[in-house]
Amino acid sequence: MRLEGKVTIITGAASGIGRTTAKLFCKEGAKVFACDVNKERLEELKKECTESSGEIIPWQLDVTDRSAIEQMVNHIKENHGKIDGLINNAGITRDALLKRMKEEDWDAVINVNLKGVFNMTQFVAPVMTDQGSGSIVNTSSIVGVYGNIGQTNYAATKGGIIAMTKTWAKELTRKGGAIRVNAVAPGFINTPMTEKVPEKIIKSLEEKIPLKRFGEPEEIAYMYMFLISDESSYLTGQCIGVNGGLTI
Repeated sequence: MRLEGKVTIITGAASGIGRTTAKLFCKEGAKVFACDVNKERLEELKKECTESSGEIIPWQLDVTDRSAIEQMVNHIKENHGKIDGLINNAGITRDALLKRMKEEDWDAVINVNLKGVFNMTQFVAPVMTDQGSGSIVNTSSIVGVYGNIGQTNYAATKGGIIAMTKTWAKELTRKGGAIRVNAVAPGFINTPMTEKVPEKIIKSLEEKIPLKRFGEPEEIAYMYMFLISDESSYLTGQCIGVNGGLTI
């Protein structure tokens, strides 16, 4: 098992890529604190993983709630003594063209997608610094690298995540620890988020992708597992595109 004994946190674990990642990590022996605002879906996730080698610990959490994050991190530190991995996966969309985008939709996406990543990492990083090791993986997007019409807010957050990733990769090794920070930039993946895209647009996008299809959540989850595992011990400060060749 590639993650046996590792204590990990995954945000946005109730659905999509986060849920798939939590199930894979549990299968590979990790103790997974599965975080999301949807408590019911987290409980379902736990039931689905009862036969796995690891453990799912459902934890209702809003990544914009700093006091709740602090309480969870303190609980993990006191009861498990370490945090080996953090997957900052939680994210939302509120799409609109620039001239039509509402201020509240800008603020909502910034608060969850960008500040939420900052919040989680600010509380988890000191634990990793004290133990001298850890791996943080931030979920960016192809949109954060190349932009996309109607996603000013989303693109801004995903581009900001790449910048924070590179900054933290430098900062968190200053004391000589082996804390790694990387980002993954998925392309178009079959998740509840892309289910909203009209079929005509999906077909058009598939024609532009060299592999001629959208990706599956498992194909991102396996990249996350590699980055949390010891197999990626010499990899930090990178943004890895997983997009079927769309950016070639």
